[in-house]
Amino acid sequence: MRKTLFGSLYLSLAASIWGGMYVVSKYVLDYVPPFTLVWLRYAIAFFVLWAILQVQRVPVPKEKEDWKHIISIGIVGYVVSISLQFVGTKWSDAHTASLITSATPAFIVIFARWMLNEALTLRKLSALLLATAGVVVVVGFGKGETTSFFGNVLLVGAAVTWALLSVLVKIASDRLSVLVMTTYAIFVAWIGTTPMMVWEWWQVTPVTFSFPVVLGVIYLGVVSTAGAFFLWNKGMEMMDASIGSLFFFFQPLVGSLFGWLFLHEQLHVSFWIGGTLIIVGVIVAVFEKK
Repeated sequence: MRKTLFGSLYLSLAASIWGGMYVVSKYVLDYVPPFTLVWLRYAIAFFVLWAILQVQRVPVPKEKEDWKHIISIGIVGYVVSISLQFVGTKWSDAHTASLITSATPAFIVIFARWMLNEALTLRKLSALLLATAGVVVVVGFGKGETTSFFGNVLLVGAAVTWALLSVLVKIASDRLSVLVMTTYAIFVAWIGTTPMMVWEWWQVTPVTFSFPVVLGVIYLGVVSTAGAFFLWNKGMEMMDASIGSLFFFFQPLVGSLFGWLFLHEQLHVSFWIGGTLIIVGVIVAVFEKK
């Protein structure tokens, strides 16, 4: 029960941080291009986590098998998935992106059944359907701008690859500590996003830095990347992947709430109905009888 409690806490915090990240990134992206921002986030996150490893005197992994896990997590989750999400949102719209990427927990359930041999119970399926219905109610249909089929395909790819990442983390946690895994996977992602960052600098206007922008970038690197990635990976280590996946639904919920608090966006009755469904779905899954 203690493990479930802390796992739930870590996953809730991670998803909530990502939901709140919307407010900060919306401001920073007016001054820093997207791939450059991702590159800066990874650079800051890596050096923060690496410094913690140095203080704890944790050695660099030397086993080839360990690096296979680290590289697969870094490439699949932190390079491919994030890139597909950025480009897909550009070709589609933010509203559709929220709706499509909310399919991530469903893909996690599929991968967990296939790769981890986790049991697929009626309670888990019911919880997934409840939480998914909640996201659909919160986000709604037909409120976005004109969408692109190509963009939507990329967004589905983002949902699938993030689901695969979550299961790969669960597998790798049998060999590696979550801190080591997260640190060096972010390092792989930092190297992997460098070509896109360099290309972007040739295509767009120069970055405009100011004190608020620098603070925003530091927040995104330290809290939304180093902190949230570690919390998500730690939570997935402590729980069944199919149950832990449901906490992903807190991201659009908290994003909508923060948008209301800080950006004066409107919240309708659908937000409260959908939010209730998400919370009920998570409770149904987490408190499954043994």
